[in-house]
Amino acid sequence: MSNQMLNGGDLLVKCLIKEGITKIFGLVGGELLKIYDAIGRWGREEGIDTVMVRHEQAGAHMADAWARATGEIGVCFGTAGPGVTHLIPAVAAANADSIPMLVIGSQIARMFDNIGILQGDLDQMSLMKPITKLQVSVEDPYEIPHAVQRCIKTALTGRRGPVFLELRETALVREATEEDFKKVLDPEHYRPLYRPAGNIDCIIKAVELLKTVNKPLIVAGGGVIASEAFNEVNKLSETYNIPVGTTLSGIGAVTTDKTFVGGKLTAMAYRRAAIEANVVLSLGCKWDHTIIYGASPLWNQDQKIIQVDIDPTEIGKNRPVNVAIVGDAKAVINQLLEEMEKNLPKEKVTEWSQWNEYLQDVRKSDKQQIEKMLKSNKLPMKPHRLIYEVLDFIPDDTQLVIDGGDIFVFSLDLISLKPRPPRSFFRSVSMGHLGIGIPYAIGAQMAKPDKLVVCITGDGSFMFNVQELETAVRLNLPIIIIIGNNCAWGMIKSNQKLNLDKRYYDVDFPPIDYAEIARGFGCHGEKISNPEEIKTALQRAIDSKKPAVIDVDIAFETPPAMKLLGLYKKNKGLFGK
Repeated sequence: MSNQMLNGGDLLVKCLIKEGITKIFGLVGGELLKIYDAIGRWGREEGIDTVMVRHEQAGAHMADAWARATGEIGVCFGTAGPGVTHLIPAVAAANADSIPMLVIGSQIARMFDNIGILQGDLDQMSLMKPITKLQVSVEDPYEIPHAVQRCIKTALTGRRGPVFLELRETALVREATEEDFKKVLDPEHYRPLYRPAGNIDCIIKAVELLKTVNKPLIVAGGGVIASEAFNEVNKLSETYNIPVGTTLSGIGAVTTDKTFVGGKLTAMAYRRAAIEANVVLSLGCKWDHTIIYGASPLWNQDQKIIQVDIDPTEIGKNRPVNVAIVGDAKAVINQLLEEMEKNLPKEKVTEWSQWNEYLQDVRKSDKQQIEKMLKSNKLPMKPHRLIYEVLDFIPDDTQLVIDGGDIFVFSLDLISLKPRPPRSFFRSVSMGHLGIGIPYAIGAQMAKPDKLVVCITGDGSFMFNVQELETAVRLNLPIIIIIGNNCAWGMIKSNQKLNLDKRYYDVDFPPIDYAEIARGFGCHGEKISNPEEIKTALQRAIDSKKPAVIDVDIAFETPPAMKLLGLYKKNKGLFGK
């Protein structure tokens, strides 16, 4: 560290380095200068650096993607006033998906409150309260170590999520003492690093329930990914021949192909499993829109539910449960495996294998149906054909980012047919946020520089953060952005088509050459319309070693999956009689 007098900016950087943080995504601002100065003087030598973006929202999305890709906490910041407000959409998306982030916002010194100073008089703490787990404000350097530790502990324990640390300018510019630096602790000295297990009586009760059924189903959610329980859920499913599906947040949680039934309920095997299963073992998943709330007619309402979740508020949400287990998914699965090994009759494995074989046969028909959809060479091309050509070309371990509305639904029809590697699928699930594509791709590429990163987006969502193409060029990140261009806000247009008798309002765009825009930023850019050109265009994009944008003309079509949501809404009376 520098020999000059150290301040709160130095102290904050020391705290972040102690946590193993290497990247902070954001834009420089006046009140943040002491942080930048500390990193410039000595922080880079110790492994931490800033990543300059072109909009704070995009920086927060990048931190979100970093956390999804690595399992570590993502860090972003914004300067007082507009910098903090720009963070809000991205922080809301991370909060909805339980992604751990440390969101740092600067604030004017308290002496300037209520005098009308530039960028002042904004209650940032209240602004962040609905979208973060914790909000902490500090005024002096001596408060910084405890505040950082409290924030990171909250972000990483229990149900994960973003936290907000507000740093008054006085906290950063005032001198930090030797005693202040002694308060910077190793993580094991202030937060739990173990995994909370489930109540043993509930574990026994769950296994006793499993003994009574012949058609069990595992549903794995984002909690399996958060707890790194990939091996455990695969072992549970394969050892006992229990079919397993995922929620959208759980894509990547399951890697076994022997018992997999899908990542989306449009897959016929998954739908059969949901309708016919007589017990569901729910592992770290929300019973939300991604699995149609566990509602009829898509789910059997007589089936028993064993729900495992680290967040007790998720237990019983939308579906009553028969066994509730509060605990970390990895720890609880290991408990279940131990109890099943001791007390589950071996003949159950044979019985359950027949059920799994039946669903795997149904799954084959899913693939055959998709193959029929891919034979058309009509122009403009069908959206499924675009997705197929991309997925057929890229390696299985590609870091795959999906942005947009309808293009996401079309993509998921194919992505959900087979398991993906852990932490290789990136999507704002619970908020359905548009504009995550380019920033997520940048964050994922920085987290995993040796992997191919491909983003599939719509023409509408592409423009939300198009300025970050400059960031990708400046950082020399060879991300590939594929635009499904149907000249429309596709999902809303589909809604108007289905429910407003094709009365279309404010949903159509003029034709735009997005490849030309990309070339203006310094990217490789191509505009294509023939499906047979997609794979060669992808290869040229890879060979360019630049950020690349491939703009592909596709037909406007309504995804078949929208009919499933329509079934649910009709059942709830939202569409009338």
